[in-house]
Amino acid sequence: MLQNTLLPVVAVTGMTFEARIASGPGVHTVCATRPDTLSAALTAVIAKGCRGVISFGIAGGLVPHLQPGSCIVARSIVTPHQRINTHLEWASRLLQSIPGAVHGDLAGSNRLVALPADKLALGHATGAMAVDMESIVAVRLAAAHGLPFAAVRVVADACHRELPPAAQIGLTAGGSPDLAAVLRSVMAQPRQIGALTRVGLDARAARSALVRARRKLGAGFGLLELGEAVLAPSPVIEAAE
Repeated sequence: MLQNTLLPVVAVTGMTFEARIASGPGVHTVCATRPDTLSAALTAVIAKGCRGVISFGIAGGLVPHLQPGSCIVARSIVTPHQRINTHLEWASRLLQSIPGAVHGDLAGSNRLVALPADKLALGHATGAMAVDMESIVAVRLAAAHGLPFAAVRVVADACHRELPPAAQIGLTAGGSPDLAAVLRSVMAQPRQIGALTRVGLDARAARSALVRARRKLGAGFGLLELGEAVLAPSPVIEAAE
């Protein structure tokens, strides 16, 4: 079996552009849009051996003070019924490496949260700062296999921003926008063009921030530099209050 120091860190993403940004020395990327597909792909990669798992990409804001481009290093991944803590030392290194990053909880969801009222409600229910669809899948598998887990997510849509219909269209199986479906939506509801443009500008800010953060993290997202002694056997799973 390969020594642990030679094994990659697995970066879990939902979109192809996130996977491209995440890639680099010491990193194996897994990109999938559906939870079941993501779970199967990540399980297969973990079975081959890895050093740790990190969820990396964009997220939806759940609190008013976080604007597009705000970077969150997760303290834990939460649902209304569960909390799974991340690896403390790894999270600390990530926070030290990314200027302006904040430490807080991320909510896991199995659906896109598009409406401001729903975002605020989820934030109140979980205490989380932002929400994404991949982190909950990734952290559960990391915990089940006794692997260190971390998450770095950048806010793309602020909590007050309602995603127009074209922005709610699902991705293709490969994790890219379904441009044909987006065009059909715009043609059917042209009044959403203004809102869609604002969402696009926010997404551009988030993508730029994601690139800047990744450049600071180096090979293996910093986990390769941590000694074996600090690698916890698994995250701690708690029932949410």
